[in-house]
Amino acid sequence: MGFDEMDVDTIWMDGEFVDWDDAQIHVLTHGLHYGTGVFEGARCYDTAEGPAIFRWEEHLDRLFESAKPYEMDIGFSKEELTEATKELIRRQELPSCYIRPIAFYGYNSLGVSPQDCPTKTAIAVWPWGAYLGEDALENGIEVMISSWRKHSSSQIPTNAKTTGLYVNSLLAGEEARRHGYAEAIVLNKEGHVAEGPGENIFLVRDGELYTPGLSESILDGITRDTVITIAEDMGYTVHDNVTISRGELHTADELFFTGSAAEVTPIRKVDNVVVGDGSRGPVTEDIQSAFFDVVERKTDDYGEWFEYV
Repeated sequence: MGFDEMDVDTIWMDGEFVDWDDAQIHVLTHGLHYGTGVFEGARCYDTAEGPAIFRWEEHLDRLFESAKPYEMDIGFSKEELTEATKELIRRQELPSCYIRPIAFYGYNSLGVSPQDCPTKTAIAVWPWGAYLGEDALENGIEVMISSWRKHSSSQIPTNAKTTGLYVNSLLAGEEARRHGYAEAIVLNKEGHVAEGPGENIFLVRDGELYTPGLSESILDGITRDTVITIAEDMGYTVHDNVTISRGELHTADELFFTGSAAEVTPIRKVDNVVVGDGSRGPVTEDIQSAFFDVVERKTDDYGEWFEYV
């Protein structure tokens, strides 16, 4: 669904609520030319107590931490961004939505150095269902291992969620879709499993969970952390600092992606090799069910993870 088909009409920009169509920037904006922006993707869920933003504090923390390597001064406090986001959701009357805060170097000069460019900040919200499709949540997706490699943290900070870095994700994801797959898996420069273009990855073997460690050039995913916490509380053993080889993907009992957009999405094939029995595995289903029980507030646990609108 395109934005024109959605019932949204307002964006917050630099302290003001503006009409959706008027939320514009100059063509010589520094961030447009050099990818000097940081952003987040969070979800607000429809709960019995009303709309609730999931792990908003952690998303804001990561936004500000992502800005540090670029010496970007976000000119609003976390409290100001929180109130702006909640008011934006209230104005749109959205029971659930996806939330995109972004900060970037704006228009002033066009040298590579952004030192004279102001930092611009904006927040948009819109309805967004299952990122990879509703069917994917139940039946899983087919993925391919991309020929594109994930950049190393010695080249560009991988723990910062930076706009320009997603060119790497775009190349991997579009390569997969051209070959008829729903998504890609990206290896790091050493040839080990890193993550998806916009997701972290988990492997299940003999009832235990494995996921690449932060040193494998992955983003420190908030949904990744959520699944680790929930799974351990359910009694599962989780190995969250491992190296996974490409070959292990083909022999895994189960695989699944996690992400704020992807939530918990099973993987049924890798490079046309069937994973497990080719359907959503029992461990994945168990964790997926528990995850949705948490985010939809069907359990009283983890109440500290929610910011009510």
